[in-house]
Amino acid sequence: MLHSIFMLIVNAVASILAGVMLLRFWMQVVRVRPPQSVGQFVYQLSDWLVRPLRRVMPGGAYDWASLLGAFIIVLLAVIAAVGLQSGFDFKIILVLSLERLLEWICYGFMATLIIEAIFSWVNPYAPLAPFVRALNDPLLRPLRRVIPPLGGVDLSPLVLLILLQILQRVIGSLLYALL
Repeated sequence: MLHSIFMLIVNAVASILAGVMLLRFWMQVVRVRPPQSVGQFVYQLSDWLVRPLRRVMPGGAYDWASLLGAFIIVLLAVIAAVGLQSGFDFKIILVLSLERLLEWICYGFMATLIIEAIFSWVNPYAPLAPFVRALNDPLLRPLRRVIPPLGGVDLSPLVLLILLQILQRVIGSLLYALL
């Protein structure tokens, strides 16, 4: 029981920290400037790890230090979860860490799609709506070229949600085949 409570806390903290690191990386990839409150939250919560990593991995076109920071957090969470059970088998830990990181990336995209859908129904002019739309646009733009709106309804977010779930399953199957 104590182990499951410990793992609940570890996974909650790790998912928040890694999610913030992944958001920081994606914001730079799509070159979107976050609203001040979101930016302060993201940078204050991630600077403690990103800044030291930038000395090892200087930035360029992308903020690789943020992506590496997310991977390190996921790696530590996986070590806490299965380290003793696997006998600290590096291969198992690495594959599970990659799988979890890719899973969290897909979940992050799914969350932003759902948030954008809620904004479009409730308040399309909310202060965060343009920011969330800008985060999703690089993923939705190619689909919108192929899938026209039907009766004024844009189905591309729904198609992207399904594709992300398929991607998760394919990646999980491929990575578990390595074990």
